[in-house]
Amino acid sequence: MFRLVCTAFLITLLSNLTIGIDPAIAQAPAQAPAQPAAPATRPARPAPPTRDPNTAGFVTAKDLPDGANAPVKADGNFILGPTHNPAPEMTVQEGVPQGTVYDFTMESTASKIYPGIAREPNAVVRMVIATHPAPYTRKVAVYVPKQYVPGTAAPFLIGADGPDRALFTALDNLIAQQRVPAMIAISIGNGGSDAQGSERGLEYDTMSGLYAEFVEKEVLPLVEKQYNVKLTKDPDGRATMGGSSGGSCALIMAWYHPELYHRVLTYSGTYVNQQWPLNPETPHGAWEFHEHLIPNSPVKPIRLWMEVGDRDNLSTRDDFHDWVLANENMARVLAAKGYHYQFVFARNAGHTDRTVKQQTLPEALEYIWQGYPVASPTK
Repeated sequence: MFRLVCTAFLITLLSNLTIGIDPAIAQAPAQAPAQPAAPATRPARPAPPTRDPNTAGFVTAKDLPDGANAPVKADGNFILGPTHNPAPEMTVQEGVPQGTVYDFTMESTASKIYPGIAREPNAVVRMVIATHPAPYTRKVAVYVPKQYVPGTAAPFLIGADGPDRALFTALDNLIAQQRVPAMIAISIGNGGSDAQGSERGLEYDTMSGLYAEFVEKEVLPLVEKQYNVKLTKDPDGRATMGGSSGGSCALIMAWYHPELYHRVLTYSGTYVNQQWPLNPETPHGAWEFHEHLIPNSPVKPIRLWMEVGDRDNLSTRDDFHDWVLANENMARVLAAKGYHYQFVFARNAGHTDRTVKQQTLPEALEYIWQGYPVASPTK
């Protein structure tokens, strides 16, 4: 708390000096009542350009017939679209057993790991970001399939930015068709806001094992206690999932804790430099995955499905904020290291595109759960 307050004070002082205001003048009483300043308006963000997956330097990929998904059992790179029709598994089907969804909230005051922060307004000076303590309420939804046998250790999936009702519908149908195991899904909301200096950014973009440890220590025990379920300790029976920074978070969880998670699913993964606070061990944030970490590390037991859209995010403020290039680079280094992965480049699609998710989520789930027994676990 003391360090945060001091940081905010120093940033305010630096702000005054940077723009040429004498602090003594800034603190002097005004001669006339100050008029409220008009709220600053941000310029409209430029529309991202449409990328061609056959651009020189991009990975070689198989162009699928319009409307088709990648083969469930095939590794490699695929191009789909431009049409994105929802898969039938994304709709509630008559006669299919439906799981039970439990909703609860977690307060920041109960967390020892994430007590809550928020970014100071207009408090950025030379890329130094000031924050202050801020409470939050986190929503969590727990999906328990109809086929779950009480007392058995179930496989499960952790989802970011929840609750995710579309995921639960897909699981109902896929479990009934015995295409994935009867898994529990825990869809965890973030702590609020976005990007550097936010609680969500701190949780999702930090290159460390902390968020996985938060889930392990503060979320999973609550789920088991409150809903009378048992979650497997086998990392092969644990998956992570998310979009944008939630996607990079999904891989971060498995990368820093492969003893906990082996299966990862990401939409428009933010494998770019969004990390804050700065870390000299990973100076380019999640861009380090394809720049250094994956190429220079022994292969980890991670199976990964990932997607990017042809109109996905692009910022030209530096060389580390191109979402399309980041995902293309990921595909290249994963192939070079011999990982089991599937990369989907979606035509006619934006960032975390809803229509693409409606088309691909069943196939993606089935792909990441390849090799895991579909039969119900034993006690």
